[in-house]
Amino acid sequence: MIVYDKKMLDNQILVDEADTLYKGGFISKDQKKFVKKELPAFRSQDNILVRIGFLLLGSMLYSSICGAISIIGVSAENAYFQICCYIFAAVGFAGSEILAKQNFHNHGLDDAFILGAILNVGFAIGITTDGYQSVIALFMAVTAIFMYIRYLHLLSMLVFCLAVTVFLFFQMFEFGDIGRVILPFIAMIFVAVFYFVTQKLISKLNKNYYYSGLLLANSFCLVLFYISCNYMIVRELSEELLGTEVKPGTDIPFAFFFYAFTFVVPIVYLIQSLRTKDRIMLWISFLAIGFSIYTIRFYYAVLPIEVALTLGGLVLFAIAYFSIKKLKEKESGLTFKPDRINHSDSILNAEALVVASTFGMKPEVKSQDSPMEFGGGGFSGGGSGESF
Repeated sequence: MIVYDKKMLDNQILVDEADTLYKGGFISKDQKKFVKKELPAFRSQDNILVRIGFLLLGSMLYSSICGAISIIGVSAENAYFQICCYIFAAVGFAGSEILAKQNFHNHGLDDAFILGAILNVGFAIGITTDGYQSVIALFMAVTAIFMYIRYLHLLSMLVFCLAVTVFLFFQMFEFGDIGRVILPFIAMIFVAVFYFVTQKLISKLNKNYYYSGLLLANSFCLVLFYISCNYMIVRELSEELLGTEVKPGTDIPFAFFFYAFTFVVPIVYLIQSLRTKDRIMLWISFLAIGFSIYTIRFYYAVLPIEVALTLGGLVLFAIAYFSIKKLKEKESGLTFKPDRINHSDSILNAEALVVASTFGMKPEVKSQDSPMEFGGGGFSGGGSGESF
């Protein structure tokens, strides 16, 4: 199903590892260049600004092709309008395939055609169904997951997650007020199931080709799970979707559950991330804790903002100080020591030796001068001279 050559994908993984080792100081710049020279990889672009530039350039190319087709088909008037987006989507699919055959991957040009194809599928279905949101979201989700599976396009996985979420929401809206009331609970259950499915798929991966996309979907589930039953989100959506007004002295139904959920879930995330050493979940837990505090303060401002910020800063300082004191001497597990992949001098020579032996390189090693100097000696002498 993957359009790319598996050997090229393996080479890309090795090149990325070499780049990571170089940034961490494990190998030299010459060794990194040697790896890239010996292992041809894709035409990709790591610089985000340059990639955005190529995306804009690809979008202009895509638009010019679609414009040229429209000049020919505009004479058909309404009939062409009904099918034009299908044609534009076909152009996106064809362009994605051509660029993939030329080894463009995460370059910018391929982004324009892949995302353009997904977008035009949504427009085409919208025109055909007179803007039926559920069907549009469903077809965009199917197209996005196809693009990810075939082209390993990470943004397509993000589009898939968003489209599936939108599809679920609009499906629940079709059940009327009942669907809107139970939407937070349905979303919570759906996301939990989706999270464990992605976890299972990650654990069963034989190759790392799909790892990044599954990790993105897994992280998306963590965020959406928290948002689905956050008190502020639920209350504001209740007022917007159901037209209810929460008067002073009253609250939304199941308010106690949503209050508890808003504070318990971030703490569970934090504990689980520390237990499993999951850095992404750790950052999500920090953001969730901050948003939980903002949620309560949005409705119940107990202290003036300057006092709250001062006390919050003092609490964070105390937590940081005592955490550093406790963890700074630990060498493994949860530690305050620098990440070896970013800062390492102690195993630099060992890592370089491993890379050198792997790729057949023979780096020159200069030994340190011995503090003991040996004198003269002849043919087989051990350093003894002719004088006493």
